[in-house]
Amino acid sequence: MIHLGTSGYSYDDWVGPYYPPDLPKSGWLAFYAREFDTCEINFTFYRMPEARTLAAMASKTNDGFLFTVKATQELTHKRDGDASRFGRFVQALQPLIENNKFGCILAQFPFSFHPTQANREYLRALPERFEGLPVVVELRNASWLSESTFTLLRENRLGFCCVDEPSLKGLIPPIAQATSSVAYVRFHGRNAQKWWNHEQAWERYDYTYSPEELREWLPRIGALDSAAEHTFLFANNHWHGQAVDTARQLRLLLP
Repeated sequence: MIHLGTSGYSYDDWVGPYYPPDLPKSGWLAFYAREFDTCEINFTFYRMPEARTLAAMASKTNDGFLFTVKATQELTHKRDGDASRFGRFVQALQPLIENNKFGCILAQFPFSFHPTQANREYLRALPERFEGLPVVVELRNASWLSESTFTLLRENRLGFCCVDEPSLKGLIPPIAQATSSVAYVRFHGRNAQKWWNHEQAWERYDYTYSPEELREWLPRIGALDSAAEHTFLFANNHWHGQAVDTARQLRLLLP
């Protein structure tokens, strides 16, 4: 089953390009959910989520809508050994789980996260630390690309996050791998000029895909959909609502 949406929905710069100017911010999610059946929650990367916040979000979407939730950076970037944070994160997800609106956790690791033995052990521990919930791992450094990595992910029921991003040295190329029952693709855009050199984070994701670029992914998406129970496709080129256009183009291209 393919689920199609965007990485986040609450962007002020989407007012006009996507949200009507007179629509209050409290109505953005319900508006979004009328068109898409999934959303990647990414504010949780910057702060620990609260159950009441996610419960309110769930109430604004229809049955069948699924959220994926990005792990807090304390769990992926800082990795300071405080295991209690995993429990707090999982507890906050309960309203989504109870309402059948939880898709998976996205654990995005930084480019500096290399395939050392310690980091491999950290990945192996994720299923237990996230209390058995489905987890997809985004590895941003191409040094991870090996059969041993995919074996590690499969053995621990961890999904591999496929990405479309600039073709730059050290970044993950556009490959399709399903290592668990959840397949996952993030379309970051191909803004090579701003990927490393930018003043604002959004500059990295300022990119408009052409239909030809997205069509490259159709056989890969087909392979993922055949191998996984759920396949999530998220457009992350969010500046000025370009992600919405990407998701809409993908919807038209998919069989």
